[in-house]
Amino acid sequence: MRIALSQLTTGPDPGANLALVEKETRRAAETGARVVAFPEATMAAFGNPLAALAQPLDGPWADGVREIAAQHRVVVVAGMFTPAPDGKVTNTLLATGPGVEAAYDKIHLYDAFGYTESHGVAAGDRIVTFQVDGVRVGLATCYDIRFPELFRAHADAGAALTLLPASWGAGPGKAAQWDLLVRARALDATLWVAAVDQADPAASGATAVSGAPTGIGRSSVIGPDGTVRHVLGAEPGLLVGDIDADEVAAVRRSTSVLANRRLVRGMDGETRIGGSA
Repeated sequence: MRIALSQLTTGPDPGANLALVEKETRRAAETGARVVAFPEATMAAFGNPLAALAQPLDGPWADGVREIAAQHRVVVVAGMFTPAPDGKVTNTLLATGPGVEAAYDKIHLYDAFGYTESHGVAAGDRIVTFQVDGVRVGLATCYDIRFPELFRAHADAGAALTLLPASWGAGPGKAAQWDLLVRARALDATLWVAAVDQADPAASGATAVSGAPTGIGRSSVIGPDGTVRHVLGAEPGLLVGDIDADEVAAVRRSTSVLANRRLVRGMDGETRIGGSA
């Protein structure tokens, strides 16, 4: 299955960002991609008043994405913000296209490195997968990459691929952590990981919002053996790669980390999933 990752820089205007989605989806469809994934916060970049910009999943922005996906006959995955109680929003991935309609609300919120996403964002609590051309795909968002249990849950649900849209926060060591984590999660769950980040605003000629996680680029496709198959730099670009589900089965036969998991009891008496070395 061919996928495309659209690494771009979005701004505060959902309409202008939707036009970018249309342009990049058309480019992806011309390559034969069946799925095109856009970053977290595609609808509107972090650092803007998200509650004022949020729209429901049946609102005009999401409907616009649906129309684009239908027109180009591809599945589009894009980050948006939907209204939540108490004036908050949910950080949502919309997946829509022929035979697919799903939405994932980010489970692990970015309360780290001096940023507190939970001040304005409500956490999700549901694992989401969907199927394209017989390949099951899991959804995760940005900070989720630090939590291997989610990716193993995708594998347990039959996924061969996790799509990870992100708007990664810049800072000392953060690029190295990103590169390490996307490879580690592929190894943890022995599945493909396709991570699409916002482009570095400086490389796009845009002004970053101070203190907001606005992306560093380095979108990548990682094989189920943890090897880097494709990677972009900091600037905007379209990454196209082919996902081989049969390779997942082969890696799981030789590296049986999922099959070798065991239940272990902690000192507090709680039962947890453990792994074998």
